[in-house]
Amino acid sequence: MMTMNLAECEAGLKLRPRQWLITGVAGFIGSHLLVRLLGLGQSVVGVDNFSTSRRANLDSVHKQVTSRQWERFRHIEGDIRDAELCQNIMQGVEFVLHQAALGSVPRSISDPAATHANNVTGFLNILIAARDAQVRRFVYASSSSVFGDAPGLPKVENTIGTPLSPYAAGKYMNELYAKVFGRCYGIETIGLRYFNVFGPRQDPEGPYAAVIPLWIKCLIQRQPVYINGDGETSRDFCYVDNAVQVNLLAACAENPEALNQTYNVAVGQQTTLKQLFDLIQTELRARMPLPETQPTYREFRDGDIRHSLADISKAKRLLGYAPTHSVSEGLRLSAPFYIGEANAASVS
Repeated sequence: MMTMNLAECEAGLKLRPRQWLITGVAGFIGSHLLVRLLGLGQSVVGVDNFSTSRRANLDSVHKQVTSRQWERFRHIEGDIRDAELCQNIMQGVEFVLHQAALGSVPRSISDPAATHANNVTGFLNILIAARDAQVRRFVYASSSSVFGDAPGLPKVENTIGTPLSPYAAGKYMNELYAKVFGRCYGIETIGLRYFNVFGPRQDPEGPYAAVIPLWIKCLIQRQPVYINGDGETSRDFCYVDNAVQVNLLAACAENPEALNQTYNVAVGQQTTLKQLFDLIQTELRARMPLPETQPTYREFRDGDIRHSLADISKAKRLLGYAPTHSVSEGLRLSAPFYIGEANAASVS
């Protein structure tokens, strides 16, 4: 069976709009998925408890779509730890894009119980509700942290090591549950192992902010930028449009071989933290008057892996995934958002 590309997937959705559920809809990735689905004429139910997301993200989506498209969205403020809520919101849903989670490796080390309740119990609640509602496809966010201490590069889906944090253990548990539900109940699942996704609307605030929005904020505000370790730690940074693309492809996949699998979601490019700092600083200094600065190095962070690079050949072969944005291109598209946020904060 031929693999469907993104254009074919989106054309099919426009011809036959579906009912979708996005958990964590007000989050960074969830809000980008919402924009794309509403733009394709889909009907979307979204749930979020705003524990780590922002209402401003939904306001931003509202401004990006037409009034008619916005009318196809129904937001429910709720918590996926509530099993009854999960059952109620699943009625009539064909496709689930499960993004809700309590992110951050350090947070999970600090509070493993809360991480488990959100990322494992909450996941199981949504998965059971999807099974009971007989949804067509359950696509969920996993994480590159599942690879743990596996030494080889690039990371290949079927070779993982020991998880290094409660967050990683929970995401691995999600994958195990999804496979078991596929075998026991016939539900079609696809897991997406995100590798350091970034882009506009990613929150730069708080103790667990992701590195790219945090560094951008610090540079704009002329604050120190801290690098954990020697700067040679590397990651496979992935712009959010690539993640949106693969979610749609996973939902639309018709090849039986593609189902009940997990896939790496990345670009297949390795960037050290020192290189990342230089790219961010160069991008910002091209847009606004900033002094050239150097990062401040400190101790390595508990639970972090040293190097990460994804093999994305499986997603290309079975899902038709074709990343469209490199790290530098993603930073070019992200910078205006964060500069605008900083300017708005200074005015207020």
